Amino acid sequence: MENHETRRKTAPLPHGRGRGWVFISWNVNGLRACDGKGFRETFRTLDADFFCLQETKMQEGQLDMAFDGYESYWNYAEKKGYSGTAIFTRHTPLSVCYGLGIKEHDTEGRVITLEYPNFYVVTCYTPNSQDGLKRLDYRMTWDDAFRVYLCRLDARKPVLVCGDLNVAHEEIDLKNPKSNRMNAGFTDEERAKFSALLAAGFTDTWRARNPDVRDVYSWWSYRFQARQKNAGWRIDYWLVSNRLFPQVTDAKIHTDILGSDHCPVEVDVDL
Repeated sequence: MENHETRRKTAPLPHGRGRGWVFISWNVNGLRACDGKGFRETFRTLDADFFCLQETKMQEGQLDMAFDGYESYWNYAEKKGYSGTAIFTRHTPLSVCYGLGIKEHDTEGRVITLEYPNFYVVTCYTPNSQDGLKRLDYRMTWDDAFRVYLCRLDARKPVLVCGDLNVAHEEIDLKNPKSNRMNAGFTDEERAKFSALLAAGFTDTWRARNPDVRDVYSWWSYRFQARQKNAGWRIDYWLVSNRLFPQVTDAKIHTDILGSDHCPVEVDVDL
């Protein structure tokens, strides 16, 4: 599969259900492993219109997974067992785009975009700056390219963008901000790029609806019993174009759902 392709369809867009349109994002940290920890039951319980995955760590044909009533779209990394994204949706898109259209950024299966008549849905697995910040320079280039990409979409119609964006934006978004300052995911540079993305016309839905809520996270290290101690980070997001935010009816972080070192995050939108 090419990393960047568009396919046109003309199916009508079905209506959302009683609670509005439900959008789920989850870094599964290996879909095959997560599948052995109750993924399919969680999928059915959350009952989403869009179920977006990051870090699937798969190649085509490695897992037979399909759900009645859903189409699925996959972007695989060239490197085996690494990165990768997917979207399951009840709603046939007008077009599907894989990657950013930039060769430098499109070998790791990090982005899928679905187009609908009145909005776009984008799932993203942002590159980690890694230990010693050895990939921070690349991360800065990525963040700039991704922001430009989203702004280009936003100029056409509103955008819902989700994923493991690998940054805790403010000190309230992680348990131990002082000891993690300048570690990957909480560098001044990464936080500034996230601020720039919001300033470009996007809203962090969970934080906007819960401005003062502390101690709610979406990722916990597997080390040091971090999840049991709730020593986590909020690095998984649903962002929406500012003009779409008034239609957001709920935003949730499903901290009780296991199966990965991340938990699912949700936004409900009246579309």
